[in-house]
Amino acid sequence: MNGLIGKKIGMTSIFTEAGQNIACTVIETGPCVITQVKTEESDGYEALQLGFAEAREKNTPNPMMGHFKAAGTTPKRKVVEFRDFDLDELIAPKDENGEALEVTEKSIGSVLTVTDVFDEGDIVNVVGTSKGKGFQGVVKRHGFKGVNDATHGQHNRQRAPGSIGAASYPAKVFKGMRMAGRTGGKRIKTTNLEVLKIFPDKNLILVKGAVPGHKGAFVVIEK
Repeated sequence: MNGLIGKKIGMTSIFTEAGQNIACTVIETGPCVITQVKTEESDGYEALQLGFAEAREKNTPNPMMGHFKAAGTTPKRKVVEFRDFDLDELIAPKDENGEALEVTEKSIGSVLTVTDVFDEGDIVNVVGTSKGKGFQGVVKRHGFKGVNDATHGQHNRQRAPGSIGAASYPAKVFKGMRMAGRTGGKRIKTTNLEVLKIFPDKNLILVKGAVPGHKGAFVVIEK
């Protein structure tokens, strides 16, 4: 699956030709550097490893520094593998003369931009880490409505979970019962989002709807 690494900038809205206002998310997508090409012969599977966003050398472990130096690039903050990258459909990296290169180990260190992988109108999936909410009750965590009544003997029960089990049988609470607890901070994939607009000069892509994560969070856009 083809894709790139990006950073969530925030949300905005655009108008269509018919005057419809559509909410969308602005994502800084790339440029991503090819840091490793994995093949069936050497690694047992095909994958393209990409790096995104500059990192400080003092914050980069020595093994990773050697990995990036072998790729001929600077340290990167985010490294992601794209399994079964469709190399035939990918617009291959360009050489100094602007001619397309074959995506092989010789392509390590080449740069992929947003226009190399995505076009306006594409349907993509966005993977990110949702905002952490901490310890929350059942109303916020699972959408319970609570008792929703302040009369008939109810006191401070508006956001209570209610009954969580039966009586002497089964005499236990079943696993998976929706209760209060820590929520958020999980890996979330939002599927079937349309690419509304691309700004190649600024490496920006506008995706219809919302994507997981806070402003500045890293996301993975898959095609």
